[in-house]
Amino acid sequence: MLSDTDSQAGLSLPSDHGTVAGREKRWVAMTSVVAAILLTGVKLFVGLMTGSLGVLAEAAHSALDLVAAVITYFAVRFSDRPADAEHLYGHGKVENLSALAETLLLLVTCGWIIYEAVERLFFRYVPIDASHWAFIVIVLSIVVDISRSRALRRVGRKYKSQALEADALHFSTDVWSSGVVLLGLLLVRVGDRLGGDTQLILEKADAVAALFVALIVVWVSFTLGRRTVDALLDRAPAGVSAAVEKAVKMVDGVLECRQLRLRESGNRAFVDLVIGVRRGLSLESSHAIGAAVEAQIKALLPKADVVVHIDPVCGEGETLTERIRAIAANQGQTVHNIVITEQNGRIEVELHIETDGTRDLRRAHDEAHQLEASVSAELPSIAKITTHIEPAHARQEPMRDVTEASAGLIRKVRNMARETRGIVECHDVTVRKSGRDLFLTMHCTFAAGQSIQDVHAASSALEERVRREIPNVARVTTHPEPLGAD
Repeated sequence: MLSDTDSQAGLSLPSDHGTVAGREKRWVAMTSVVAAILLTGVKLFVGLMTGSLGVLAEAAHSALDLVAAVITYFAVRFSDRPADAEHLYGHGKVENLSALAETLLLLVTCGWIIYEAVERLFFRYVPIDASHWAFIVIVLSIVVDISRSRALRRVGRKYKSQALEADALHFSTDVWSSGVVLLGLLLVRVGDRLGGDTQLILEKADAVAALFVALIVVWVSFTLGRRTVDALLDRAPAGVSAAVEKAVKMVDGVLECRQLRLRESGNRAFVDLVIGVRRGLSLESSHAIGAAVEAQIKALLPKADVVVHIDPVCGEGETLTERIRAIAANQGQTVHNIVITEQNGRIEVELHIETDGTRDLRRAHDEAHQLEASVSAELPSIAKITTHIEPAHARQEPMRDVTEASAGLIRKVRNMARETRGIVECHDVTVRKSGRDLFLTMHCTFAAGQSIQDVHAASSALEERVRREIPNVARVTTHPEPLGAD
């Protein structure tokens, strides 16, 4: 049972490709590419001009952001494509792969920054020109990074795009790292004014700032990498499975929820589960419960693709009679007149099995024996089972209403009713015919205050006499009414 409408091929799934959501995601990704190109060029120019490792580290970080933004842009375009014959779950994993590529790029950049910072701190002196251009480019970088981070995070959360959220994380870390570099440049400027040993010490602040930038990026890399690997390994988001199971169990008619599987692909969730419903429910009722489960899950995960498998199970409070009927129904058998007796802890069951009247006795007996074995296996507390085999009442030939042509027959039946003890009178007699067989239904009035047991005994006596005295009567049905009823 799929929560979304399948295509004729059963492969097409809804996507954001070509929709307002898709255009908004691609637009915010493209503007991030433009912003990253601008920042990378400006930082690289100022860093080479001033010799600031902190600014060069920022340029490298922005270059990484440029590569990541380009990857994100193409990932967003590709991931929004609908499912096809080769990608039955869609292309959402492309966003996770792009996030993994960004993580690897971050780690490579961090290695270079750390190496260069250690060289300048302990082994090599590089003069730094903390000019006003360096300050301008860092302040510009902070402003642009704040703007892009907010825009990316807003759209990423709106459409649950991991690629856009990863890009937003990049730009937000740039804000902090740029702040650290800005502090390093301020200390270098202070050292220039103080001169002497203080200048030499404070010039190291630029390398220290670059080292802090690298550590920030490493932390971001591991955070992003863990999320990406979890998504690629189909790890369910924390708490979501428990929330889905709780919501499913709240649906009326659901007795149990098991084999719940949840995975994410891009901004879509795929949920497979098995629910237990009371056996004996009609197909329509079971399907309605499954549809309610889908709706409940989609209330939690709006873009979820849900597959529900429905199993009939034995519910609490199910009586012994209901369980026997369910066992028979599972074997395609129809049973009635189930009588259960218990004495000294010993339970015995008698029941009637309906079968095709033209069926061979041996075959009918084998089917009855199979039902007895199934009941004994599922209900071992039953010590003895006795089955009565009788022809089913279903007719292959059409019935004709012959009431108007059966006035003499009806008078005879009404006379028999008046002569039966306990019956006051008989009315509304209907006669139908199928082939040579007759089928009678009648309404009989009984004196008020009689027990059901007495009424049933009188009705049975009348029905038996009708079948005995009127040829070709296949079935007699009596509807009892108390005297004075409408």
